[in-house]
Amino acid sequence: MSNLVRAALVQQRWTGDKDSMIAGAVEAIGAAASQGAQVVCLQELFYGPYFCQVQDADYYSYTEGIPDGPTTKLMQEVAERHGIVIVAPMYEQEQPGVYYNTAAVIDADGKYLGKYRKNHIPQVKGFWEKFYFRPGNTGYPIFDTAVGRIGVYICYDRHFPEGWRALGLAGAKIVFNPSATSRGLSQYLWRLEQPAAAVANEYYVGAINRVGIEPLGENDFYGQTYFVDPRGELVGDAASDEKDEVVVRDLDMDRLAEVRDLWAFYRDRRPDSYDSIVAP
Repeated sequence: MSNLVRAALVQQRWTGDKDSMIAGAVEAIGAAASQGAQVVCLQELFYGPYFCQVQDADYYSYTEGIPDGPTTKLMQEVAERHGIVIVAPMYEQEQPGVYYNTAAVIDADGKYLGKYRKNHIPQVKGFWEKFYFRPGNTGYPIFDTAVGRIGVYICYDRHFPEGWRALGLAGAKIVFNPSATSRGLSQYLWRLEQPAAAVANEYYVGAINRVGIEPLGENDFYGQTYFVDPRGELVGDAASDEKDEVVVRDLDMDRLAEVRDLWAFYRDRRPDSYDSIVAP
């Protein structure tokens, strides 16, 4: 029999307040679990607007501690209640004035496993992230969960192949890429980069995007959340480009060994020849 992992992705439209976003996410996680999902990932900065469209210190108020903040604690309770692994991207305060774009990873028994802090931070029109976040300092951690080894790479990170490869070398079977990406800027890349990363690194990728135009700017978040397999093929259809959706798909883990045996990219790597690409 195939070795299947039933996985879920949640895309949401900004409702106007943090509490209703969290409530909607909890409801979506429950819906995914009711369909048999074993792991679920929420969108980037899931409980807030994408406030990086402006530069305003008032939005520092969206920060929380991780894992000691209330939303992480709530997600631990939700994970344990449903027996589901949760990846929850949030705005983290390490200490006053030191903030990160972070995803907490919680196992199916509610245990907090750790965090990934977004490494690559953009600073371009409509994506003023250096105003809000320090670059991550966690490296590229892998999390041993009830569904196997998973990794996280956040939004702008996806433009940098080195992190994708680091996650594959560390044994990731599924990498989640929660994002906030808009129609005018990068839609043409949405169906290129994650499938290419899945092929090059021979694992599954879950690509999550939010939807809608938020009051802070003109960015049109176009959804189209999807899973892609290590052959670069979508697993089922992508989500809607305009409404909330919970995407639940079966990921065949046996396909990973099949593809790695066929292409042998990891065998044929030449790390001895790559020093120049990491020179300052």
